[in-house]
Amino acid sequence: MIERIIRAVAGTFVLVSILLAVYVNINWLFFTGFVGLNLLQSAFTKFCPLEYILKKSGVK
Repeated sequence: MIERIIRAVAGTFVLVSILLAVYVNINWLFFTGFVGLNLLQSAFTKFCPLEYILKKSGVK
């Protein structure tokens, strides 16, 4: 369940930041890059901040 939530949140962040970059300011693409880097580092380190937050919140 946690993995599905993480994927959904990451996908939502990417889509929203792209929309914000198109309609508000191009600098929102830095947020997209941050999400991508976080996903990449979590693939190597097996540490994801959102997973930690969800576990502390009681999501199983």
